[in-house]
Amino acid sequence: MIDALEQAEAAVAVCFDTAAWAASEHDLVASLDAAHRLEQRLAAVKLSLVRELDGRGTATAQGASSTAVWLRDRLRLGVGAARRLVELAATLDAAPAGVRDALAGGSVTVEQVRVIAETVETVHAAAGAEAADKAFGVLVDWAGQFDAALLRRLGTRILDHVAPEVADAAAEAALRAAESRAARDRHVTVSEQPDGRLRLSGILDVEAAALLRTAIDPLTAPTGPDDTRTPGQRRHDAVADVCRLALRTGELPENGGDLAQLVVTTSYDGLARQLGTGALDIGPQLTPEAVRRLACDAAVLPAVLGSAGQPLDVGRQRRLISGPLRRALVLRDSGCAFPGCDRPPRWCDAHHIRHWADGGDTSLANAVLLCGHHHRHLHHSEWVVQLGVDGHPEFRPPAWLDPEQVPRRNHYHRRR
Repeated sequence: MIDALEQAEAAVAVCFDTAAWAASEHDLVASLDAAHRLEQRLAAVKLSLVRELDGRGTATAQGASSTAVWLRDRLRLGVGAARRLVELAATLDAAPAGVRDALAGGSVTVEQVRVIAETVETVHAAAGAEAADKAFGVLVDWAGQFDAALLRRLGTRILDHVAPEVADAAAEAALRAAESRAARDRHVTVSEQPDGRLRLSGILDVEAAALLRTAIDPLTAPTGPDDTRTPGQRRHDAVADVCRLALRTGELPENGGDLAQLVVTTSYDGLARQLGTGALDIGPQLTPEAVRRLACDAAVLPAVLGSAGQPLDVGRQRRLISGPLRRALVLRDSGCAFPGCDRPPRWCDAHHIRHWADGGDTSLANAVLLCGHHHRHLHHSEWVVQLGVDGHPEFRPPAWLDPEQVPRRNHYHRRR
């Protein structure tokens, strides 16, 4: 397979180096069609490779928490795109052979494949294999005329074409299937921007959407004629207000042994004299004005920092890593410290580098922040964690993965 792919890659490179301006319009259009077919065929190959690697457990064997996370690092994808790739590979694997052949033949796109596979599955459940085969033929024919979004809308009434005798009863079943898909596809993605801001995206199911609207709608109205905020800015502020209200209830579950709270860290001198710049425990830097504002109702934690940015002295020795010591650990590691992991502090446990039972003390120099998956992985694998000369954690991989055993670090979290 690799030889064939390398030959294809070389052929594509030749096409790229060929001057498009010299071709006729007819040849340009024909070349565009051919490139699109090739793209879909390569997508079919890529999905089959992803499915096989996922089935073999390659990702977890190499220390990743999932195939999606492994693909993110390996192919430099966004985690959402990597997750969709794994999901589509599973969908294609379970789909009728004709669906895979259509993609490999370049007659349908990757997104159309998802729609066809899900629609055929619904028809099969409602009207049997014969109707599902008819539906597949109709959908592939429609795919030559309509994009994935319109194809999905047309697919909701496909039983009218292939099995009208059960169409009405199946419409209700399709509605339930749509509800099930909505529950499966519900998600919210929180992506940190380089300047510390967050980008929110996602899909809410009907119930969650109603709850969100009910919670923020009363807070999104203009406060008066001099309110110059845009509608988007008012919705942003409403979400922040709802979060403040939730924090004030005191009913949120504990996070790493502490009550849910917003922690602002500033220097001891700045706190003793006049508040200066500070930082949230999740990373972003704050202006003096923001520190003063948050100090009214947030926990302000003074920390003494060394030249390399590591906290030097917090708390006292004890078995459990909580309170000020955990906050200092969050300040240093900013999330799971395992290479390639982007999980935030709230998903992480504190791990003793030298186990407590083996005489290890409870101190910052003997602790590292790890998410649940990598905490378990470290205990049951040959990976070794240590602190580097600058006081930040680094991980030495097993010899079978890297014969040189070059220490690796996490580059997803901002270094203090």
